[in-house]
Amino acid sequence: MGQKDKPAVILLSGGLDSTTVLAIAQSEGFIPYAITFRYGQRHEMEIDAAKKIAKEVGVAQHVIVDSDLRIFGGSALTSDLAVPKDNAQQGIPVTYVPARNTIFLSFALAWAEVLGASDIFIGVNAVDYSGYPDCRPEYIAAFTRMANLATKAGVEGRQRLNIHTPLISLSKAQIIAKGLSLGVDYALTTSCYDPVDGVACGRCDACRLRKRGFEENGLTDPVKYQSA
Repeated sequence: MGQKDKPAVILLSGGLDSTTVLAIAQSEGFIPYAITFRYGQRHEMEIDAAKKIAKEVGVAQHVIVDSDLRIFGGSALTSDLAVPKDNAQQGIPVTYVPARNTIFLSFALAWAEVLGASDIFIGVNAVDYSGYPDCRPEYIAAFTRMANLATKAGVEGRQRLNIHTPLISLSKAQIIAKGLSLGVDYALTTSCYDPVDGVACGRCDACRLRKRGFEENGLTDPVKYQSA
C-alpha cells in the first residue's frame, strides 16, 4: 500500500493550526479521517467550523466525539473562569484544559487502530503558543512510546504509530504562509477562546497570536473581530 492509499487520523478543531495540518496531510498523499471533539468548550463555534472545513476539503470521514470535560472544570474553556485578555497572565494560563491532548490523542489512537492507520496528525506548536505542557515535543515523543505499547495492533506488530506534528517548530506567521501555499481558506476557521454571537473577541491569546501571524505576512485576517 503506497502512501497515497494510507489513511491518517487528523485532529481537526476547526482552528487555524489544525486546518493547516489537514492540508499538509492531504498534500503528502494521506487519506484524511478527521476527528473533532465536543468537550464542553465555551468556543463551541469551532465545531461548526470543523464541519464546514471537513466538507469543503473532502475528508474520507468526519467524526465528532462527545467527551464533556466540564464535569472536571479546571479551565476557563470548560468553566465559568474568565478568559484572560490582552496578555494579562503569567505561566501556564487558565485556558489550559487538564490533560486535553492526552484525552484527544487517546481517542485518535483508538480510531487509528480500527482504521488500520499508522499515522495521526495534530497541530501542536511549541513556538507561538500559550505555554501548554501538552504541546511540547517531549510530550508527543512520550505519548508515541506509550501508544505503541497500548494497542493490540502494536503488540502484534501490525501497527507502528507515528504522530505527525508538522507545525511544532513553526511560528504562527510561518504556519499561515504554509497553509496559504496549500490553498487553505482561513475564512472558514475560528480561533477565539471567548467569542460573542459568533464573533471573535480579538483580545484573547488565540486571537492575538492569530492576528499577529497574518500581520507578519502583510495580510489582514479574513475573520471578523469585535475589536481591532
